[in-house]
Amino acid sequence: MLFDFMRKSGVAPEAVPERKASATGPLVGWSTGRVAWSPRDTVSLTRNGFLGNPIAFRSVRLIAEAAAALPLVLQDSGRRYETHPVLDLVTRPNPVQGRAELFEALYAQLLLSGNAYLEAVPGAGRLPGEVHLLRSDRMSIVPGPDGWPVAYDYTVGPRKLRFDMTAGSPICHIRSFHPQDDHYGFSPLQAAAVALDVHVAASAWSKALLDNAARPSGAIVYHGADGQASLSAEQYDRLVGEIEANHQGARNAGRPMLLEGGLDWKPMGFSPSDMEFQQTKEAAAREIAIAFGVPPMLLGIPGEATYANYQEAHRAFYRLTVLPLAAKVVAAVSHWLSGFTGDPVELRPDLDQVPALAAERDQQWARVAAADFLTEAEKRMLLGLPRLPEQE
Repeated sequence: MLFDFMRKSGVAPEAVPERKASATGPLVGWSTGRVAWSPRDTVSLTRNGFLGNPIAFRSVRLIAEAAAALPLVLQDSGRRYETHPVLDLVTRPNPVQGRAELFEALYAQLLLSGNAYLEAVPGAGRLPGEVHLLRSDRMSIVPGPDGWPVAYDYTVGPRKLRFDMTAGSPICHIRSFHPQDDHYGFSPLQAAAVALDVHVAASAWSKALLDNAARPSGAIVYHGADGQASLSAEQYDRLVGEIEANHQGARNAGRPMLLEGGLDWKPMGFSPSDMEFQQTKEAAAREIAIAFGVPPMLLGIPGEATYANYQEAHRAFYRLTVLPLAAKVVAAVSHWLSGFTGDPVELRPDLDQVPALAAERDQQWARVAAADFLTEAEKRMLLGLPRLPEQE
C-alpha cells in the first residue's frame, strides 16, 4: 500500500510543526484570482479539460508519450555510462512501472497541473530502492521561514502524511514557471481554460442542434375558419401526438407531412451568424493547441496551414515543445538522484536516436565532419559526445 512504504521511510509526522512557518505561506500557497467561468482548480480543470475535451486530451497525450519515449543516456564530464545504478533505477523505478510509464505520467502531471512530485523510497544502498510518482492534486507545500519548502503534505481524504525535507530529499518537486506563485507551477491547461470553456460550449451547442433543441426546424401555422386563431385542446394534442409518432427521430427522417385544412408549414433556417459556432469551435481548438505547444496540423484541426507539410510540423513539435520539456525534467531528476549518490551525473535525452530529428542530425554531422580545423576531441564535444579514453 502507498502509505505503508511511506511509513517505512522513517519520516516522523511530528518532525515539522503543523503551523506554516512563513508569514507569507498562506498568501503564496493558494490562488486568490476570481473565477470567471468554470472552476480553475486542478481537479476541475483535469476533469473538464483532459477527461472531457478531445483537443486537450490529445495534446497532453502527444507531448507526454513523445517525451517519455525519448532514449536517455547517462554521462559525466569524462565518460558515458553503459551500465550504472542510476540507469538501473530509471529503467525500472518501481515494481509496477517502467521508465516510459513513469515519465509519461510525470509529464502528464506537469502539463495538467504545472507540478510533478517524485517520491524516493529508501533502499539497501545510497540510491532509493524505488521511485514513485505522487498525484499533484494531493500534495501541498509547507514553507519554512526563508520561503523554501521544509515539508510536503500528501493528503488522501482525512489522512495526511508529511515528508520532512530538512533531513534529506525524499521528494523531487518539478514545476513549471509561474510569475505570481513562489511554490506552485502554472500549467498549459490553466492558460487554455477560457478556450476550453468555449470549445466545450460550442460542442454542447452542436449537440443541441443535432437533438433539435437549439432551434426548431420549422413551424406549423394554423389559419382557422371564421378568424379562429388557435386549435382546440383536443386538436392540439392530436397534432402533437402525430408529429412525435410519425415525424421525429432518425427512423422517420424524410417522411412527408400531410397537413389538413387550416395548417401551413413554415420552414425555419439558420442565418450565417447561427452557424459561426463551428468557426468559434475551431478557433478555440487552435488556442488550446497553441497553449500546449502542439502544431494544430498534428491534431487534424482544419484551416491550419502554418507549416509547409506534416514533417515540418512534426520537427517543430519536437524542437519547440518535447525536447525543452524533456531536458528540464531529466535535468531535475538527475540532479535529485545525484544528491543520493554524491557523484555528479547527468541524464539527458539521446537526440541521435530521435527519428523526427534525423535530417537535422545528418546535416550537423556533415558540417562537423567537414570542419578540418577542429580536432577529434572538439568535434565530439560539439556533437555532445564524451571524450574517448585516448583523448584524456
